[in-house]
Amino acid sequence: MRQSLRSYNCCRSWPNDMETVYVDGRAGEGGGQILRTSLTLACITGKSLHIENVRAARRNPGLARQHLSCVRAAAEICGAQCQGASLSSQVLEFQPRHIRGGDFTFDIGSAGSASLVVQTVLPALFVAGESSTVTVTGGTHNPWAPPFDFLAETFLPAVASAGFAADCRLIRHGFFPAGGGKVALDVQPWRRSPGRTLNLCVSGGERLIHARIYTARLPGHIARRQEKLLLQSRLKFENIEHIEVTDSDGPGNCVMLRLSDSLRTTVLTAFGQRGKPSEKVVGEVVRLAESFLRSEAAVDRFLADQLLIYMALLESGCYTTNELSAHLTTNIETIKKFLPIDFTIEQQGQLYRISAVRCA
Repeated sequence: MRQSLRSYNCCRSWPNDMETVYVDGRAGEGGGQILRTSLTLACITGKSLHIENVRAARRNPGLARQHLSCVRAAAEICGAQCQGASLSSQVLEFQPRHIRGGDFTFDIGSAGSASLVVQTVLPALFVAGESSTVTVTGGTHNPWAPPFDFLAETFLPAVASAGFAADCRLIRHGFFPAGGGKVALDVQPWRRSPGRTLNLCVSGGERLIHARIYTARLPGHIARRQEKLLLQSRLKFENIEHIEVTDSDGPGNCVMLRLSDSLRTTVLTAFGQRGKPSEKVVGEVVRLAESFLRSEAAVDRFLADQLLIYMALLESGCYTTNELSAHLTTNIETIKKFLPIDFTIEQQGQLYRISAVRCA
């Protein structure tokens, strides 16, 4: 039996109809997002999860430390019973109970992304009946995940527009591969308001571009070189800021562009790594910005797949984006396994309009 999400909203406990959802981790992009979305929605719907072939498309399949941290975090907030929650496991049984708010502390134990752990538990904590605080230790600036700046300046303001309220703080930087960073969030229960939805279909006019160059435990010439390369690009910058990080356990570097209009800020990032020249780092983030700006989309490709769960909770909403990523299309199919929701995709010139509708 599939119950309406509307009847669940903001209850202190969510009914478990004993249904089990079976998920194949080989589907679509075959990575960790399938696991994270499945865990989140198992918590929210009360449905048991059986997932096989976890991260089957990755070089080292199965649960890595970061993904195991997501499993343990989700289990803690809903009192779930788990089987297969161990490193390298490719099969997981997850049986949730009741979501609870409260104070939670999670330590990834590596430079795995703190943001991705946050994004696993955040939708479930929004529907808890009380406020929560979440502290996560791990990577805050990781090449394969949203950096803290994206979480704080792009993601949280976007979902706040639909009534999902949370504040975050960076306590300590943690670059890959050393990790050791720490973030904290204060999460308020979501209250559904009639007619309130997530509508991010138009941009807010001219976008001003601000650049940040982060370096930690690296020679000063790296930031100077990257600033010079940014100025040689076709982008017009309001300012270029160099942040020398002093609280990092290890070296790190990233070039971040903040594209701000009257409605929102989009954070795009490229990371420096050993053996990767500054020309490549700057080229990556400039191309991301140029593609996004040309399309006049309201939402970038990275935020696009992360908004889908919130649209599903709202049973409505829409946005425009400049790219249909494999993460986005895979996330759509995963969400539909748990909730009576559908998504429509319409191409409009250089952009795509994604809408959510409740199934009849």
